[in-house]
Amino acid sequence: MSHLILKDVNKVYPNGFHAVHDFNLEINDGEFICLVGSSGCGKSTTLRMIAGLEEISSGEFYIDGKLANQMSSKERGIAMVFQSYALYPHLTVYENLAFGLMLEGIDADIIEEKVQATAKILGLTDYLERFPRQLSGGQQQRVAVGRALIRKVNIFLMDEPLSNLDAKQRVTMRSEIKQIHRGIGATTIYVTHDQTEAMTMSDRIVVMKLGVIQQVGTPFELYFYPRNLFVAGFIGEPPMNFLDGVVKEGKLILEGDEENPLDIAPIVKDVASLEGKEVVFAFRPEGIVLSKEGEKDPEGYKFTSTVELTELLGDVTNVYATIDGKNTILKVNPHDTPARGSECDFVVPFKAAYLYDKETELAIENDVVRH
Repeated sequence: MSHLILKDVNKVYPNGFHAVHDFNLEINDGEFICLVGSSGCGKSTTLRMIAGLEEISSGEFYIDGKLANQMSSKERGIAMVFQSYALYPHLTVYENLAFGLMLEGIDADIIEEKVQATAKILGLTDYLERFPRQLSGGQQQRVAVGRALIRKVNIFLMDEPLSNLDAKQRVTMRSEIKQIHRGIGATTIYVTHDQTEAMTMSDRIVVMKLGVIQQVGTPFELYFYPRNLFVAGFIGEPPMNFLDGVVKEGKLILEGDEENPLDIAPIVKDVASLEGKEVVFAFRPEGIVLSKEGEKDPEGYKFTSTVELTELLGDVTNVYATIDGKNTILKVNPHDTPARGSECDFVVPFKAAYLYDKETELAIENDVVRH
């Protein structure tokens, strides 16, 4: 295990492109960290700087208290798993696993012991004499993980290792990688564009946009308390719904619905400070409660929407609806699926409602407990 610190780390390429801006992060011993964001956000560049494959333009990187900016990848004690697996096609699984140890001049008996032990952990014992072309994508991925695992390093770096797998294989490999991490306890930094991977695997998530950290927190914190509009829209599937409005006389007037102002006092600390301010009212598709005849609605904000399309997923139905012409997505019980073209009444409970400053895109301070 290793303790890592990145202080004001920047990456500027010779052409002037600033890929990573003032990256600050402390990673604890044995922690599983996910760097997540859309393509081009700087997450893979950050990983490569940690690995020593990219030079740090400015800032400091420490491994267990030692400045590592000028250390080679080997000196950093890092093993990396790439998106492409990078297996040697002419070598068997056994030889792929043993290759790094052979280069280090380790005794053949020790190599045999390490390969067999690693293969057992990853369920590869029956495939050691096969070549990569004879393996499934998931099996190739396990070999790539095994090649890193066999070195017994303290830091694992993984760059979108599951992106080449199908949906079923990704689910299986997510759990396998997490179990391996628990077993060996190495500090792990995992890059992905898939927020589901980040939510299910990590101890903490670093959300990035255009080379800048947007928020660092546990999956729980990012899901229930996103600090800005980008994080709110990125974390969660389907994404959060956003409705624009303006605060007038202590009430929120949503665009296109001036006749039904919302009392935001239950979800805002200081309503008076928002007077005249443009804000965004937000709620998650799964946060709503359908209004049913004869049943009491929870405390919250009631809306009437027009159903445009429904999408049955098995355990839930996604309802694509409009509120005063604005597109929204609702998650409902399949047994309560409204008909296309019908009106659907629902409530956004106070604990499921969010407000964001439209200008700064930051969350507006409140004391709402969301769980």
